[in-house]
Amino acid sequence: MNNITFDSGAINAGDCFGNSWTQVMAKFGLYLGMALITLLLVGCIPIISIFLVGPVMGGFYFVALKDMRGEQVDFGMLFRGFDKFVPLMVIGIIQSIPGIIFQILRFVGDFAQIMGSGMGNRRGDFFQSSNVPDFGIGDGISLIVGVIALAVGLFSIVWSLVFKFAIPLAMENDIGVVDALKISASAAFSNVGGLILMLILSILAGIAGVLALCFGIFVAIPVIWVAEAFAYRQVFPLIERQMNFSPPPPTAYGNFNSGL
Repeated sequence: MNNITFDSGAINAGDCFGNSWTQVMAKFGLYLGMALITLLLVGCIPIISIFLVGPVMGGFYFVALKDMRGEQVDFGMLFRGFDKFVPLMVIGIIQSIPGIIFQILRFVGDFAQIMGSGMGNRRGDFFQSSNVPDFGIGDGISLIVGVIALAVGLFSIVWSLVFKFAIPLAMENDIGVVDALKISASAAFSNVGGLILMLILSILAGIAGVLALCFGIFVAIPVIWVAEAFAYRQVFPLIERQMNFSPPPPTAYGNFNSGL
């Protein structure tokens, strides 16, 4: 399917979160269970989790979009993303690239601190009377890594927004990884204001969830993810219209029996 179109400036972030809250609360047990399993699979399994991000999130979006249309949903549908495991896995890995880079930088920074601490102790044995601040190679590396990590953090925000729609696109349509990424990027740049507002509201929802005795985060997470599904549907409404297409009445094309 190569004729996928999208709307520009279509995201109403307030409506996305309002509708998401209503949908999640109507089936809170389902969405809470799916969120917990999703977090477990994509966040608690070292190395393997990076290969599961795309398929698991694809399944979550599948349920949210299906529920959005008023269709029957159940917990087992969370694993429907594994029906398209390879393309969703690749998209998930691509989306995770900034996170992978950040983890590498974190490892380098921790290693530099350890090395710097060891060198500092050895220097102290020889220069115990020195009052000069100790700033060694390890400290310099840590500073450089910190600056790079900040840049990667900002880059990761842009990266995640650009490819925000790639997983639901690949899940809902018979398209390849490259097409999903290209269409997502084009749609994101055409809806950048709405996506930024979505990001701000997601951060506020996460903070509110943490402040609510931490348990609220388990409410905030599914609400945020379902809100993203609503944003996707606002940007790609034609897909839903095609799925709900019904043929016109026979009279729409005139009376073919009039000349007989």
